[in-house]
Amino acid sequence: MASLHYLIREPKVKREKNPLLLLLHGYGSNEEDLFSFATELPDEYYVVSARAPHDLMYGSYAWYAINFDADENKFSDIDQAIESRELIAGFIGELIDLFPIDPGQVTLIGFSQGSILSYAVALSYPEKIKQVVALSGYIHGGMAVEDFMENDFSNLRIFASHGSVDQVIPVDWARKTKPFLDSLGIENSYKEYPVGHGVAPQNFYDFRNWLLPN
Repeated sequence: MASLHYLIREPKVKREKNPLLLLLHGYGSNEEDLFSFATELPDEYYVVSARAPHDLMYGSYAWYAINFDADENKFSDIDQAIESRELIAGFIGELIDLFPIDPGQVTLIGFSQGSILSYAVALSYPEKIKQVVALSGYIHGGMAVEDFMENDFSNLRIFASHGSVDQVIPVDWARKTKPFLDSLGIENSYKEYPVGHGVAPQNFYDFRNWLLPN
């Protein structure tokens, strides 16, 4: 039994070991959301969409709580985020044990809260993650392990994107991504699209093409 509930699309092209795409949904969503475009993703991947552990009721889930203070300021529950970071890292190991997945070919695709945690997992454990597609998120250093900046990121590459009129996560937060990743020597691509808090069709095609072998 895996520690997270998930949906899976097996690769259409089977090899001795296949790469993995792990999809991590946003706050208040569920595993069916990102899985809706699984059929459009490259044929050689296992595509797994995980359900976040915290039940918000009515089919909605979260990786960590988002709370409001008396002044209506939002803040993230960092302890829960770190628990979910560890849960995702462990879940990857479970999938590798369950299926013939190449442990050196693991890609995270996260949206919003799932994107923030994708960064946290990859920066904490770059030996586990080869690629990240970070959609409508930002890097929160407090969610990564304490000494993450000392890690070896030479095999990690990241595609980050954001809506230029995002009303949920300010685009200014996302614009800090590229200079930060550059400072760590991480190969990365950052793109913006004229949309709100969502994934534009062009955004999808761009990251799908980015996933294809060069």
